[in-house]
Amino acid sequence: MEAFISSLNGVIWSPALIYLCLGAGLFYSIQTRFVQVRLFTEMLRLLFKKRDTASGISSFQALAVSLSGRVGVGNIAGVAAAIGFGGPGAVFWMWMVAFLGASTAYAESTLGQLYKVEENGQYRGGSAYFFTRCLGWPWLGALFAISAVISCGIFLPGVQANAVGNAVTQIFGDGAMVDTFMGSVGTHKLAGLAVILLVLGVIIFGGIQRIAQFAEYVVPFMAFGYIVLALIVVGMNVDKLPGMFSLIFSDAFSAQAGMGAAIGWGVKRGVYSNEAGQGTGTHAAAAAETEHPSQQGLVQAFSIYVDTLLVCTATALMILITGQYNVQGTLPDGQFLVQNLPANTEIGSAAFTQMALQSTFGSFGPIFVALALFFFAFTTIVAYYYIAETNVAYLNQYFKRSVPLVVVKLLIMAMVVFGTINSAGYIWNLGDIGVGLMAWINIIGILIIFFISRPTIVCLRDYEQQLKAGGKITFDPVKLGIKNATFWERRAAARK
Repeated sequence: MEAFISSLNGVIWSPALIYLCLGAGLFYSIQTRFVQVRLFTEMLRLLFKKRDTASGISSFQALAVSLSGRVGVGNIAGVAAAIGFGGPGAVFWMWMVAFLGASTAYAESTLGQLYKVEENGQYRGGSAYFFTRCLGWPWLGALFAISAVISCGIFLPGVQANAVGNAVTQIFGDGAMVDTFMGSVGTHKLAGLAVILLVLGVIIFGGIQRIAQFAEYVVPFMAFGYIVLALIVVGMNVDKLPGMFSLIFSDAFSAQAGMGAAIGWGVKRGVYSNEAGQGTGTHAAAAAETEHPSQQGLVQAFSIYVDTLLVCTATALMILITGQYNVQGTLPDGQFLVQNLPANTEIGSAAFTQMALQSTFGSFGPIFVALALFFFAFTTIVAYYYIAETNVAYLNQYFKRSVPLVVVKLLIMAMVVFGTINSAGYIWNLGDIGVGLMAWINIIGILIIFFISRPTIVCLRDYEQQLKAGGKITFDPVKLGIKNATFWERRAAARK
C-alpha cells in the first residue's frame, strides 16, 4: 500500500503540475498587470476594514481563517523537507511560487466571493460553487467538492494531527505506555488528544463565526511570535546573512541536488504551504462580508505573502544561517550532498528547525518548535474542517440523501485520533496527493473560466476605476455583464 501511495504521489506531482502551478501564477500576474505589487498598499488598507454581519465575517477574519489553513506543519517540517531534498536553492523557488501564486490567489478568491451564496444564514462558496455558477458545469464542481472532502476531511488532517501528537510528546514526554487499537501509545499523548478533541469540538460545532473568532486571535499571535524568534536567530548570526542569501540564489540555478530537485521540492512545498491555486482559500474568501469581490481577492493574495515570504522564510533562515541541515542526494545510494547533522536525522520533519533553535537557545529551542507545531497544526485542522463542511454542503444540493454536517465533524475528529496516535509513515504522501488533486482541478478550472468570461479581470478593472474616482465602493454584476452572481445581483437590486 505504501509503495502504491508513493507511486500515485509521483504521478500527481509530475513536472506537469509543477509547471502548471508556476505557469498559472505567471499568466495571472501578466493578465492582472502584477496586481500583487500594484495594489499592495490597498491590501494592507483592506485588512483592517471592519465589516461583518450575522451571515458573514470580516475581511481580516476571512484572512485569519485562510491563514489558519495555510500556516501549518508545511511551514516548519515542509520547509525542512524542501531544503533536505532540494537543497538551499529550493527556498528561492518557494519564494517564486509565492510571488506568482499571489495573483492566482487573487483570481480564485475573487471568484469565490463573486459566486458565493447565502445558505441557512451563512455565506458559502468556493471552487465547486463557481465552477457550477460561472461555467455551468456542476460535474466539475462535484468533482472538486469530492476531492476536497476526501483531501481536507481524510488525508490532510492526519498530517497536521500527527504533528500535534508529536509536539505534545516533545514537550511532556511519552509518559506510561498504554495499548490501543493502533499499538502502544504514551499516556501524555492520549491526554493531549483528549484536550485537542474537546477544544476542536467546541470550535467546529460553533460554525464559521466561532471558527473565525478563534482564528482572528490565535493565528496572528502564533505567526508574529515565530517570526520574532527567527529574527533573533538571524540577528545573532548576522555576519552569515550575505553568504546565506548568496547560497540560496546560486543554488537555485546550479542546484546541489539537481535543478529539477530544487524547483520540484520548492514548488511542491510552496504550494502545499501557501495553497495558491489549490482552491482551499476560496472557501474563507466567500464567507467574508465585503463591498466588492475584488477586495477579498486582494486580501487573500496578501495571505500568500504572510505564509511563504514571512513564515516559511523564517524557518528557512533559521535552518540555513545556523547550518543545521543535510541535503539528500537523488541517486539510489542515498549519499548526502551536504551533511551537517547525523545521518539518521529525519529530513521530512521539524528536526532541522528544532536543531537550529537549539543551537541558539539551548533546550528552549525544541520546546518552542513543539509549541509552534501544536498551534500551527491545530488551527490548520480547524480550517480543513470548514473546507470539508462547505463542500459537503455543496454536494448536498445534488444528492437526494444528503450527508448531515455532523458526520463531517465526527469524521474530522476520527482522523485527528488516527493521525495523533499513529506513526507518520506515508502520511505526508497522502497529504501531497490531497493537495495535488485539488490543485489539478482548480487551476485548470480557473484558467478555463478566464478564457470563457474573464470575470476576475472585469472585477479588477471595475474596482480600480472606483478607487480612482473616489466615493463609495459598490458592485453590480449585471452592469458589468457578469452572469449568475445571484447574491450580488440581489444586493445591487436592493440599492435601487
